[in-house]
Amino acid sequence: MISAKRVPIQFHSATLLLTIDLIGTFVFAVEGASAAVQANLDILGLMVLGFATALGGGIIRDVLIGAIPPNSIRDWRYPAAAFIGAAVVFLQSSFVNRVPAPLITTLDAAGLALFAVAGAAKALDYNIHPFLAVLMGGITGVGGGTIRDVLLARIPSVLRSDVYAAAGLAGAIAMVLALKLKLRPAIATTLGIVVCFTLRMVAVHQHWNLPRVMKH
Repeated sequence: MISAKRVPIQFHSATLLLTIDLIGTFVFAVEGASAAVQANLDILGLMVLGFATALGGGIIRDVLIGAIPPNSIRDWRYPAAAFIGAAVVFLQSSFVNRVPAPLITTLDAAGLALFAVAGAAKALDYNIHPFLAVLMGGITGVGGGTIRDVLLARIPSVLRSDVYAAAGLAGAIAMVLALKLKLRPAIATTLGIVVCFTLRMVAVHQHWNLPRVMKH
């Protein structure tokens, strides 16, 4: 009898995955700490918001795929990158207050792209089905920002922003498909990041939104 067992798609590039994860952690920590400055939080609130934004999505992903304890707890480099990003914002708060909104949007799109791709890649390495790996990438990309918005008592941007979570899912899909086509991890990763980042930035500038229920 011929076995119908699925052959898993795997990423297998630990150094590349770690690099993307740490860069994404730093970028999201800066973005989260910047939101704390705008909300007039103290240094503790700034550090908490930076940490939650940077690592919240990764913690949720790791728990769901069985990577216990999560990397943000097991590997000191993750919280270090998050706290360094938050500290940079605290020490340069006067500069942060003058940062134009388009730059904040760009940083957020970059963090989303990095985390969505890294999240999907890690899920694949844990033999998660490609479809679910894409969902894990989306959760990794938007989880931290959702926690940030909840802590700031506002509707999460993922639920109302111009093609936000959809961009993360698109980037994860692009990377998974590239790996399915046997492209090298570095090329697949770059493709996923470019797709997510480009879609997010175009959506912001063109004011694209997903369909909504019209109120009467």
